[in-house]
Formats: sequence, C-alpha cells, structure tokens
Amino acid sequence: MINSIPDYKPVGGHMQDRALDKFVRKIAGTMTTILLKKGWLFYIVGFLLGRAIILSVVSPFAIAFLATIWFIQREKAAKSMLFVLGGALTYSLTQGAFMALSMIIFLFIAGLIKNTSKQKVLLPLAVFMSTAAPRVFLYSISDKLSSYEWMLLVVEGVLGAVLVLIFMQSIPLLSPHRYKPALKNEEIVCMIILIASILTGTIGWEVYGASVEQVFSRYFVLLLAFVGGASIGSTVGVVAGLILSLANVANLYQMSLLAFSGLLGGLLKEGGKAGVSAGLLVGTVMVAIYVDVAAVLPSLKETLIAVMMFIVTPKSLIKKLSRYIPGTDEYTTEQEQYLQKVRNVTAKRVEQFSNVFEALSNSFSSAEDMTEDEAADRKETDYFLSQVTEKTCQSCFMKERCWQQQFDKTYSLMEDVKNDLEAGKEPGRQSMHNFENHCVKSKKVVDVMKEEMSFFEANKQLKKQVIESKQFVADQLQGVSDVMDDFADEILKERKHHEKQEMQIMNALHHMGIEVEKLDIYGLEKGNIDIEMTLSFYHYHGEGPKLIAPVLSDILNEMIIVKHEEVSPFPNGYCQLVFGSAKEYVVETGIANAAKGGGLVSGDSYRTIELGEGKHALAISDGMGNGQRAKEESEETLRLLQQILHTGIPEKVAIKSINSILSLRTRDEMYATLDLAVVNLHNAFVRFLKIGSTPSFIKRGDDIIKVEASNLPMGIIQEFDVDIVSEQLKSEDILIMMSDGILDGPKHVENTDIWIKRKIQELQTDDPQAIADILLEEVVRTRSGAIEDDMTVVVTKVQKNSPQWVSVPIYSDKAQ
Repeated sequence: MINSIPDYKPVGGHMQDRALDKFVRKIAGTMTTILLKKGWLFYIVGFLLGRAIILSVVSPFAIAFLATIWFIQREKAAKSMLFVLGGALTYSLTQGAFMALSMIIFLFIAGLIKNTSKQKVLLPLAVFMSTAAPRVFLYSISDKLSSYEWMLLVVEGVLGAVLVLIFMQSIPLLSPHRYKPALKNEEIVCMIILIASILTGTIGWEVYGASVEQVFSRYFVLLLAFVGGASIGSTVGVVAGLILSLANVANLYQMSLLAFSGLLGGLLKEGGKAGVSAGLLVGTVMVAIYVDVAAVLPSLKETLIAVMMFIVTPKSLIKKLSRYIPGTDEYTTEQEQYLQKVRNVTAKRVEQFSNVFEALSNSFSSAEDMTEDEAADRKETDYFLSQVTEKTCQSCFMKERCWQQQFDKTYSLMEDVKNDLEAGKEPGRQSMHNFENHCVKSKKVVDVMKEEMSFFEANKQLKKQVIESKQFVADQLQGVSDVMDDFADEILKERKHHEKQEMQIMNALHHMGIEVEKLDIYGLEKGNIDIEMTLSFYHYHGEGPKLIAPVLSDILNEMIIVKHEEVSPFPNGYCQLVFGSAKEYVVETGIANAAKGGGLVSGDSYRTIELGEGKHALAISDGMGNGQRAKEESEETLRLLQQILHTGIPEKVAIKSINSILSLRTRDEMYATLDLAVVNLHNAFVRFLKIGSTPSFIKRGDDIIKVEASNLPMGIIQEFDVDIVSEQLKSEDILIMMSDGILDGPKHVENTDIWIKRKIQELQTDDPQAIADILLEEVVRTRSGAIEDDMTVVVTKVQKNSPQWVSVPIYSDKAQ
C-alpha cells in the first residue's frame, strides 16, 4: 500500500525497495521545497480564491487573501496578485474586471496606511472599501443599483473585512517554519474556513463525473474526523458544507451530509480508517436517499474517491497533523515531551545553582582558614615580638649582642615571657630571672609586652570571630545547596515502571469489584511509597482508607494510608486517591500556658510544626521580660524558625541563622530563648536544641530522664556554638518541655528539678493535655494562685502507629 512507503525501512539486499524509498523521499522533498519554501502554495491558493464566488456574485475571498499576504509576507504580494487576477479571468471577464479594480484601490489605500502603526486595525476597513467601491462602479454601469444590489455589496464588504481577520490566523499556518507546538481551537476553525474557501474556487471542475470540490471536502472531513474525533469532524462538515452550499445553492443538502458524516466518522475513529470511511459512506447513502434517489450514485462515486484518497494517505502525514490537534495521543505525547524538556532544563539550572552555592561554601570553609597550625602561631609570635622590639630594642646599645650574636636565646626568652602573659598571669619567676640576666632593660621590655598583649589578644579574638563567621556562612551556603539539590531531584520525579506490582494491585482490586481507571506508581521505596489512582464509584463510601489502603498494605508489606483524596460529587464520577507510607510513630500533644498576673498577653510562644519527611517539631520561645514586646520577640523567633525549617535547611544551621538575624536586627537589648525538639516519626529519634532554655524531661514508666544543654539565649552574641542533645524515644514515652516560668515558679522549693521530677512521677494519667494542665496548676498552687512569670508547658506522647484498618490479605504473592 502507498501509505506504507513513508514509514518503510529498507532491509539490506533489497536494492529496488531502497531505490523506491529514496525516490519517494526525493519527490516529497522537492514538492515541499516548491510549494512551501518557494511560495507556490500561496500562488495556487490565490488562483483558486480568485475564482471563489458565493451567491452567484459575491466574491470576498480574494481581496481578503491579498490583504493578509501584503501584511504578513509582503515579498509574495505582487506574484499573488497576478495569480488572483488569472484565477478571476478564468471565471469570467466581469470577475476579472472587478478583481483588477479592487486590487488597484487596495494598493492605493495600502500605500496610505503602510507607514502607520495601526495597519492591523485599518486593514479590514481597507478591504471593505476595496471590495465595495468597485462593485458600486460596476453596478452603476449596468444600471443595477437596486436595494438588493446595495445589500449584496455591503454583505460582500463586511465578509471581506471579517475574512481578513480569519485569514490572519490561518495563512501563517501554511508557513514552512512552524514553531508553535499546537493549534488553538480558533486556529483550527479558521484553517477549516480557509480550506472551504479554497474549495469554492474549484466549483465546476469535474473528473469522470465527480465534482472536485465534493471529493476534496469529503476527504478533509475524513482526515480531520480521524485525527480530531467527532467534534472536529462535525465542525469541518458544517463549515465546509455551508460555504460550498453558498457557492451552489442547489447543493445545500451537502452541509447536512458533511456534518453528519464528520460526526459519525469521528465516533467510529476507534475502528481506524475503515471505521471513519464507513461513517462517510453511511452518511452519504442516508442523506442522498433522503434528498434525491437519483443522486445516490454520483454522490457515492465522490465518496468512494475521497475514501480511496484517505486510505492511501501516509500514516506519517496523519501523525504529523495529529501533533497539532488538542486531544490526540500525538498531541499529548508532544506536550509531555515539551514538559519533560522544560523540567529537565529547570532541574539542570537548579543543580547548577546548587553547585555554585556548594563552591561558595567550600571557599568559605577552606582548611587553611579553619585551622591554626604551627606556622600560623609562629607568624603571630614573630609579629608580636617585632612590635615589642620596635619600641624597646631598637634604641638599646645591646641590640647587636642580643639580636645578632644571640638571636635564638633572646627570641626563646622573650617567647617564654609572652606565653606567660598570654595565659593571663604574671611572668614566672624562673623565666623572669633568666630574662633579667640576659636583658639590660628587662622591666621596660616586659611593660611593653603587657601593653602589646592587649592588642595581640584583640587581634586574635577578631581573627577567631572572622573564622567563625566564615564557617557560619559556609554552613548556610551548604544548607541552601543541599535544599536546591533535593529540589532538583524532586523536579525530576518521574513515574517509574513497576509492572509486577501494578498487575498485583489491579488484579486484587478487580477481585474486590473495584475498577481502576488509572494507576501510577511513583515510588516503592520503604517508608516512602507514593501511589496515585483514578477510580470510578457510583457512590463513594470511604473505600480508599477502608478497603484499598489495607489491600495495598498486604501487597507491599508496609502500612499504607490515604494521604489525599478528591471525590467527585456526582454518581459514577472519578475519584483521585493518593496513597503513601504511614509513619511508624504518631505524636499527641497537649499545651497549657498562662501569662504573668493572669493577663491575656504572654511573652512565651509555642508551635508544633510538621516538617515533612516524617519529622515533627515542637518549639517554645521565651522573649525577654513580659508583655507585648516579649511576645513579639518570641513570635518572631518561631516564625523565622518555621520558615527556615520548611526549606529543608538543617536545624543547627537554621538556629544560627535566626540568631544572626535577631542579633543584627536591632540595637535594643532584646533576646529570646528557644527550646526545640525534632522527632523523627520513622524511628522515634529526637534531637534537642536548647538555646538559653530550661531542661526538658522524658517520662518512661517510672523513670524520669532529664535533658539539658548550656547555650546563651539568641540575639545576645552573633557567634555561638549550638549543642545538640539526642535521645532515643520509645512507644508510650512522654516528652515534657517547659519555659522558665514553670521551672522557677514553685515557691519555697530549694531544688526545683527534684520537685518537677517528683510531680511528673506522681502523675496518674498519660493524657498529654491533662499532664500539661496539672503541672501548670501545681506551680500556680505553690504561689497561692499568683502567677509571677509567663508559663508554658508542652507535653507530647509518642506512640506506635496502629492502623485504623487492618491489612486485607487478597493477593498471596507479596511485592518485592
């Protein structure tokens, strides 16, 4: 078959097939060059539009086409005019005269507007005048200016103006360089109107008794119905049938034939070319019998010719056309490839930024800046002693003996004295005795060394701060680099192929009477399972968490839960369900707080934060003092903490960043404490970061574990070390965090740690909210109801996660 030639791949040894394939490709390339690159397609279109006439006398197509060519591709306008005029003359001398006058008037108006900035706005008006004025002149010569003629020329002018706007969208699609990935619906309709207008120019042409315009109109209906389905096919049929019927009113029934055939062929497109062709044949027979039995055979002949042309149309051409029609598989594939390319480019750019930040981090944390070796210490000592000798030994008469004859001994004795002074004490008796026996101005030298030591220590401290600052910047840059690297991996997240698991899930759900419309498995990594499903239910009654999740838990040998669901409000609607791994542990939190004096504004702030990746954070911040200002300080601390932690930056770097912001933001002596606990819900491992905060306690049965760390509150100094304390929690452990108002609150209690431990140990409940309320009440009771400071208690209970629905053993072969 002919349509197999473009897709044919020659096999070694078949020289004739190779030659034929090469010949066909050469012909196709030559035709493409002639029609598109050299512009002959525009000239042929112009010739046919010059002949296109509707309602016997109305010809709005040609001038609209010339105006569009003049505006879009002006270099082809002159030759296009000649072909339009030639086409008009083949129809009649009157049509040729009208077209010549129209072109002269249009050229005159075009010369007036070519230098204006509103050519696109004025072009339809120019076409209206170029169409209407010649028609008035021709009607005046023949004395036919009746009301009917006036109506016709107005209709002709308006149609010409409208067609300019339509051709503006359709003619650029004929360009050989097509960069747009798809056609809009408006462009598709405009292209259909252009094709129907071109076919109008072929009216009267017959081949073996078959009308050319009918053959090609039915061919285009078949082609676009096969590509775009029922909607596109019926649209093509209505538009083409309407325009061709206006050209030949006797064929008005053709609009019904083409529209019905396009609709029926589109509905049968699943049957391939045979199905679409059958739709046209059925439509032809039914409409022809309804209109005129005698017209059945001629109409059937035209349909059969169109079907033959459609059958031999190469698949490659159809596939190429499908890429531009929304809704087709080829269009979807094209869009997915485009999105994949954009995603890859974006991920690559993010990775590049990540590498830049990592390089910057490495430049700030180079080994030579972070460690002080012996050479650096020796250099500092040399500089210190040179400053001392500059002020003492340069004017001494013994300089030559000390520094030229006994250099090593002098240097060693002065270094010993310097080391004693650097340790913060007076020079030792032995080192001072040795130095006095050697130096004649020992007292003066020691005094100068003491004076220079203050500058030496200041410079040393400044250098240390610079090194710490560079390390802090390096940590921040590395954190940003890690976050961007993870983001790049997330962008490249693709649907992976897990055919075995897909078949298991589909079969298991099918046995339960649940039909899956779509199943996407994005990951089956332990603890990070990601599955999406599209299902159809007549009425949804929670089958996702009740049935499907337990089935998946049994198949994948891991606890699966519904993370997100979108349920259609209509019967038999589609439901979107997202399944993922359940966390090994869950937390339940209770919070109790009170403001100083029983007020409404507390300087303590608290938050519970879900960080993703199975992490849960608990935080308490205590602003300095009480009242609104303290509340603002603590709230700002927690707000910054939440925002930074959500980016994925490590907790230690996040806290250092917040400290820098708070210490540099204001000159006021404002600071805030921070008590942060980050619980990993996959293994119940907890990390404590305590900045100026009170100890926390872990209740494990009758045992009480105290957790504390020594760090200054944030905002006091710009550089400080963050001590991280880690603990392994167990199921049923209770974590208790509190502000200093609780720990320092009990009155007449000498050891508050023992008092708090005893109160926790005596608790008869394991409800977190009840524990928080009891501890707060006990502290207030010791002061006879007086609240001397802001108080906050956060109690969290860690439990093993028990599913609401047990797994359903449907499929015996577990996924590996």
